[in-house]
Amino acid sequence: MEKTLVLGIGNSVLCDDGVGIRVATEVGKKVSDPAITIAEACQGGLFLLEAFLGYDHVVLIDAIQTKGGIPGQVYELQPEDFPSALHLSSPHQVDFATALKLGKSLGLPMPSSIDIVAVEAEDVTTFREICTPEVEKAIPVAVEMALRKCPAHINHIRED
Repeated sequence: MEKTLVLGIGNSVLCDDGVGIRVATEVGKKVSDPAITIAEACQGGLFLLEAFLGYDHVVLIDAIQTKGGIPGQVYELQPEDFPSALHLSSPHQVDFATALKLGKSLGLPMPSSIDIVAVEAEDVTTFREICTPEVEKAIPVAVEMALRKCPAHINHIRED
């Protein structure tokens, strides 16, 4: 049986930075398949290697800030969309792409597929437990996108 991890990343008390966790929580309310694990993390980089171990598929959900991005826009991305850091002065600088390369080079049992759902954030620095209005409106869109990333499990989605 294929095991899937739906992982929301962020900080739930930093306004839009918590959108990944909020989306993952909503996905968890709709999924009842024991092959799907819903989790949250406040760290990236090397932490992701440990979180991904033992899963065949990962749906990663996070806030993103792009040049010219429109707050609330939802993106479907792949790991290849993120360049890796070539020169690191500290292990704390290990980014997502570099962590994946490291896991593969070490022969760790990495997922065969990783899908990323990213929501364009407006404010990731204000201490607030709710998102800005445009990001808040994007949460249901991101939830549906994340659910579609688990097509093998579609018959295990609760209809509320």
